[in-house]
Amino acid sequence: MAVDELQAIIQRCQILEEADFKGEDFNLFQVAGQKCLEDGYAAQLLEVIQNEKNKIIIKNMGWNLISPLVRCIFMYKQEDDKREHCLKILDQLAQLCNPKELFLGLLEQIEQTSGEQVCQTVMLLLQPLQTVLLKLQNRKAYSVGLSLAMIMNQLTPLPVPYTKQQIQEDKLGLCQCCNAVVDFAKPFVNEVVKNMEKSSEYNDMELKEELLKFCMKSLKYPLLTAQLEQLEGIEEHPFRHFATEIIDILWGIRELIPLVFLHRKGKSPHWENQEFADIERKNSADSLACLSYLMFVQHFGIDCFPVVFSPSYLLQCNMTHIEVLLKRTEESMLSKGLDLFESCLLRMEDNSLLHHYLEFRDFINIPQDLVKVMTLCPIEHLRKKSLNILQLLIDKFDAEGKYTLFRCLLKTSNHAGVEGYIIKNIKDQIHSSLMKACDNIWFTGHHLISLLDLVLLLPEGAETDLLQNSDRIMASLNLLRYLVIKDCECDNQVNVACFSNVVICDIESVEIASSSNGLRLKVQHLLSLISGWLFSSTEAHSSNTVCSVTVSAEKMPAMTTEMELQVLHSALFTFDLIESVLARVEELIEVKIKAVMDEN
Repeated sequence: MAVDELQAIIQRCQILEEADFKGEDFNLFQVAGQKCLEDGYAAQLLEVIQNEKNKIIIKNMGWNLISPLVRCIFMYKQEDDKREHCLKILDQLAQLCNPKELFLGLLEQIEQTSGEQVCQTVMLLLQPLQTVLLKLQNRKAYSVGLSLAMIMNQLTPLPVPYTKQQIQEDKLGLCQCCNAVVDFAKPFVNEVVKNMEKSSEYNDMELKEELLKFCMKSLKYPLLTAQLEQLEGIEEHPFRHFATEIIDILWGIRELIPLVFLHRKGKSPHWENQEFADIERKNSADSLACLSYLMFVQHFGIDCFPVVFSPSYLLQCNMTHIEVLLKRTEESMLSKGLDLFESCLLRMEDNSLLHHYLEFRDFINIPQDLVKVMTLCPIEHLRKKSLNILQLLIDKFDAEGKYTLFRCLLKTSNHAGVEGYIIKNIKDQIHSSLMKACDNIWFTGHHLISLLDLVLLLPEGAETDLLQNSDRIMASLNLLRYLVIKDCECDNQVNVACFSNVVICDIESVEIASSSNGLRLKVQHLLSLISGWLFSSTEAHSSNTVCSVTVSAEKMPAMTTEMELQVLHSALFTFDLIESVLARVEELIEVKIKAVMDEN
């Protein structure tokens, strides 16, 4: 019988001194204890462990029971008395065993768990692990750091619940586990805070550094991935609670404000392997970006924040974090980047952001990242939001800043829709300049002429695909039409002498002439295609026929002939619109040139 075998081993070891225990004794105790647990004699095993006479034996050998004990706890149902006995055994082992040996046994058990049992195992062992760590005297900080790192490494592969339903269900227990880990760390945080309050020259930085590493890992996972907006129907959002606790730890160990502002001066660990150094740098950047999002968007810890910084300085500090987030493709991270950018811009007044900020690399790169989101992101609401934020950024710059940004985006966007949008903004700025009493040199006169050189340039000259670039072409022609009309009304504020002699002649001789000829050819070609579809009676053009389209080496869903006809009619309408505006522009230019010649 398992209990008899265990009693025999116990009686044998009771007469031995602690130093005389052999490896064989450890093995026999482990096998007998495991058999007791598996055969359902947990109550009898608990009595053996609680017996004062066996204290020395349990101190040295008890940690070997951790693995079979955990297996049995998960095997029994919640209401089973045997499970309750197993939990009491675990508590007794935490009190009686050698702290160093039990610490290694608990960590080994956490490391070996995987899949759906990760969170259950971690939550089960957190309390005994905390008890053991509090009893450790030597290398306590290292042991705390190792425990937290091991736990976070085990949790990181788990998917983070994102939707309201996923958070409420919490199938794997991650939400509950994360908050349990914070509770596990609190005694060690309190120890650091207490020591720092006692002495302003607190020198024992090791435990503080380990807690800081834990917070940085928590910011990257799960908080960077988690949905942190307040959700209706969830009274206490588990990840918002977790975020609050992490911010409180950072504030308590006096690292919150330095991380927000002084991270560029922080020491990073030295890695001989460059790959490890790059990973460490990326992880740190992700964590700091999440921290800024928590503070400036969700307002966690904002009460601790000094209200002395200008909105433009806060924007500058956050641009690095915004760039990190906008380069990600995951919805949760990309949306955080957009929210952080929007929050920083909304703090500023229109026209208050000086053009000098465009000398910083981030202020040039981030608008280009926004363009990529606008044009490449598959998520519609993020595309629309990025467009709104680009407009917000444009509104915040002063006149020279807007001018410089427009030039930059026209040269780098490589997207006709974006270029058309920028040209429309240029038109709005010109209109605004002409309506104001004070002169704006950046959107009138010679600066305007220089900008128009970019605006009215067809990307590939006479060979430009007019249909593909129709957004840019229409915006350019509308701007040109506006300039010719407005120049007559505004008493030559657009600098008509230069405008007439340089821009109009150049456009008329190169771009518009090419466009006109190209338009006529393309319209005739489209009409012939449509006629072919409509009147052909061959089987190849029947309504059931489909044609294949390949984009970037990927075959797209087949188009029916009706769909093709619809596309052709749409293209014809676009060309018709361009030709109409073009004709009006040519007419206005002729009238303007004639008026100038008559005047001369």
